[in-house]
Amino acid sequence: MDIIDNGPNPNAFDIEGATVENENYRTVAWTGKYLQVTLMSIPVGSSIGLEVHPETDQFLRVDAGTGRCVMGPAKDEVTFEQAVEDGWSIQVPAGMWHDVINTGDEPLQLYAVYAPVHHAQGIVQATAEDAEADEEAGRDEPPSWTVQPGTGAADETA
Repeated sequence: MDIIDNGPNPNAFDIEGATVENENYRTVAWTGKYLQVTLMSIPVGSSIGLEVHPETDQFLRVDAGTGRCVMGPAKDEVTFEQAVEDGWSIQVPAGMWHDVINTGDEPLQLYAVYAPVHHAQGIVQATAEDAEADEEAGRDEPPSWTVQPGTGAADETA
């Protein structure tokens, strides 16, 4: 399924089908003024990496595979842990350290909704390393027409 991020224009697509078919680490599917939809594929034995977004709430839904989500108020104080699988959702409050780990024997397919927008419109990153390189090079910035939070703390990774 070809996904074209036509945000902030109206859009509709089979999100479950697109999520299951997505083979990229991250595919930005739609970018609005206030929120964004991304598709993710986490390889066997990998994770998104422990991170925190001080001013971004996230909603994630697993559509294939099995995993474990962890969260906590500090990177060395991860106190919440939950096994997840197809049909499960994960809500990550802004400011919460979190990770989603693939514990199964197939890719963990999920989608994430960010509010506010967190990534460049339509960006496709085949691997986590590509995503990190894009962030470091400044190629993964939200569009200027999105509404971003104030001057709070920057995102971090462990």
